[in-house]
Amino acid sequence: MAARTEESTLGYEQARDELIEVVRRLEAGGTTLEESLALWERGEELAKVCRHWLEGARARLDAALSTGADDGGDPDSAGE
Repeated sequence: MAARTEESTLGYEQARDELIEVVRRLEAGGTTLEESLALWERGEELAKVCRHWLEGARARLDAALSTGADDGGDPDSAGE
């Protein structure tokens, strides 16, 4: 349930930026095993949030494209 709360509170850019920071810290090393595991788990949560936003954007684009196809597929010819 925590991931669902994250999805509604974190924007895509915020989640992406935090994920980049998590990856940077993991790649830099110097953390304990426990810290590394916690970072990995946070990274997985953030990736899920990003994936949720991207899937939503894809669905919106697909819906817009299918609406355009239903109208004849040429948005410039609307009303002619």
